Amino acid sequence: MPKQQNILVVDDDKAVTTSLQLLLKQAGYQVRAASSPSQALSTAEQQAFDLIIQDMNFSRRTSGSEGLALLVSFKQKWPALPVVLITAWGSVELAVKGIKAGAADFITKPWSNEQILQTVRTTLGLIDANRDSDQSSLNTRAQLDQQYDFSGIIGETPEFLKILDIVGRVSKTDAPVLITGENGVGKEIIADAIWRNSVRKDKPFVKVNLAGLPTTLFESEMFGHVKGAFTGAHTDRAGRFEASHEGTIFLDEIGDLTAGSQVKLLRVLQDRTFEKVGSSKSQTVDVRVLSATNRELEALISEGTFREDLFYRLNLIRIHVPPLRKRRNDIPLLATTFLQNIGRRYQRTDAQLAPDALDWLSTQTWPGNVRQLRQTVERAILLGSGTTITADDLEHAVDMHQSPSQASAFPAPGSMSLEEMEKKMILNALQEFEGHITRTAEALGISRNALYRRLEKYGIDS
Repeated sequence: MPKQQNILVVDDDKAVTTSLQLLLKQAGYQVRAASSPSQALSTAEQQAFDLIIQDMNFSRRTSGSEGLALLVSFKQKWPALPVVLITAWGSVELAVKGIKAGAADFITKPWSNEQILQTVRTTLGLIDANRDSDQSSLNTRAQLDQQYDFSGIIGETPEFLKILDIVGRVSKTDAPVLITGENGVGKEIIADAIWRNSVRKDKPFVKVNLAGLPTTLFESEMFGHVKGAFTGAHTDRAGRFEASHEGTIFLDEIGDLTAGSQVKLLRVLQDRTFEKVGSSKSQTVDVRVLSATNRELEALISEGTFREDLFYRLNLIRIHVPPLRKRRNDIPLLATTFLQNIGRRYQRTDAQLAPDALDWLSTQTWPGNVRQLRQTVERAILLGSGTTITADDLEHAVDMHQSPSQASAFPAPGSMSLEEMEKKMILNALQEFEGHITRTAEALGISRNALYRRLEKYGIDS
């Protein structure tokens, strides 16, 4: 029988501690309460706890400083002890300060009982996952594949296996996961693996490309609308969150979300409620959130274009997928697998990569990462006539008629702005694919709508 977990609730409001004690005890936890920072520290000295749930405001006069000081004391004395903060919606900035000081998560008032329980389960689940990792000796791909379903994911380098181990462990929790990495590294494949190994694997998995979602349609697409909400709304329509109820939602290109849409998304992540466009009735949603971006969100926060509180909602766990140039030993395996799969599709099962082809592939920098590697192998199969693909065949087939090493060469600092570089890349891709929008967007790793917006921005006629 599993050990019963101990939780300490710290709040000067007797009604809050009483209700939380009752709720958590009914859920099977052992709970103690403290009404002041000094009592909380004294109680924690006397008994070991698995989790602290702590209010941030013990008096209006201190404006949260007393709660922040208590959190710092907890983390100094027990660094591994997870602390979940309670704060009012209007004090989210205070909660963000708490996250920076080491809190595991935060809950805003008013909350729902299910929200509290889900946060507790997720936080404690991550502790268990980390503990299992410390005790685990999974260090080969075969061992990982015995425990998790990583079908469709190719890679055996030690660094990549560490990522898969993390994927497997966090998949068992409900923790939000932010997947980062360059275009083409396989962020969506990682999201698929998290869902496929989760307890929600038999429930919906809804994918949303936010870069391709016009701002004017964000609310309707994400939250749905009722009949008559606007011109053309002839029937009620469920949004993406409602469609993913009890399942998982994958928010791709989260860094491209506009400021107004960020606020609307934050609310549903905070309290798991939303209203359809044209309705005043709130709906509750039970959903696990995965997100991905190729942008540096911390830099966007510094620029004031991405909300810090939204970032911490999404970034409880971060998985960074390395570029292909950082996992060169996986390139032969990837290329060979692509060759086999693509060969079957084009009735070229006799195709094989010559030794010099594998050597050539392994020396390139691949700025388009796994996606570019796959396209290069596919193009070599289509253009080649013999059964053996050589290094010369690959050089001829490479994107934009130049080697990946040349394609990744950066201009000297100060010689070109980021916008100028982006415009140049778009023009080169359009030329390569003869103005074909879909193929150009795929090569650049963005959606058609995102490409159209950039064409308009730079005054490019496709």
